[in-house]
Amino acid sequence: MIRAVIFDLDNTLTDFMKMKEASVKAAIDCMIDMGLPLSKEEAHRRIFEIYDREGIEDQQVFDRLLKDVFGKVRPDILAAGIVGYRRARSNYLILYPHVRMTLMELLRKGLKLAVLSDAPSLQAWQRLHQLALEHVFRPVVTFDDTGERKPSPAPFRKALELLELGADEVLMIGDWPERDMIGAKGVGMKTVFARYGDTFGTEESGADFEVDDIQELLDVVDQLNGSQTS
Repeated sequence: MIRAVIFDLDNTLTDFMKMKEASVKAAIDCMIDMGLPLSKEEAHRRIFEIYDREGIEDQQVFDRLLKDVFGKVRPDILAAGIVGYRRARSNYLILYPHVRMTLMELLRKGLKLAVLSDAPSLQAWQRLHQLALEHVFRPVVTFDDTGERKPSPAPFRKALELLELGADEVLMIGDWPERDMIGAKGVGMKTVFARYGDTFGTEESGADFEVDDIQELLDVVDQLNGSQTS
C-alpha cells in the first residue's frame, strides 16, 4: 500500500531550468546596462561555466563573474543583476500544468506528500513559498538535512524516517534517473520518472513507471493500491 509520495522539486513540480535561463538573461541585460563590458552571449557562457563549477544553486555567481571581469565586485552592477534576476524569477517560477490539482487529489486520497531536494534548505523553501505550496509538503528534506546529495541513500532514509513509513509504502517521483530513480530504488522505493521535466533526453530511465504529465501519477497510485487508498 502506497501511503506517501516523495517529490523532487526542480523540474518535477516546476520548470526550474526555464526559470534559471530566463532569470540569468534578465540579469545579464541589467548588468550590461550598468556597464558590464561583455556581450550577452559571453556573459551567459561565463555565468553557466561558474554554475557548472560551483553548482546551479551558487548564490555568488554574479560576484564571481564581476571579480573575473573587474578584479573586484562592482556593487552598482551586482545590484542591477540581482534585481533583474529576482524580477524574472518571480515571473517564471511557476508550476507545471496539473500539479496543484494532482497534489490536492493525492491529499484527498489520504496520502502524505513530501519533497526531497538537493537544493539548500532556504532556497527550497523560498521556491515552495513562491509556488504557494509551503503548507502542502511535510517533510521537506534538503541538502542541509544530511549533507549528502542524491543518489546517496542518506536523504532518502531521512525522508522515510520523518514520514515514519517503510520504503515499500512510499513512491518517489523525479526527473533525474541517476539521482532520483537510482537513489530511491536503492532504499527500496517504487519510482516514477517525470519525463515531462527531463532535460537530458533520457531514453531509459530505469523507473518502475514513467509519466508525461504529472496527473498520470494518480493512475500509478491507484494501480499500486488497487484503487483503494486509505
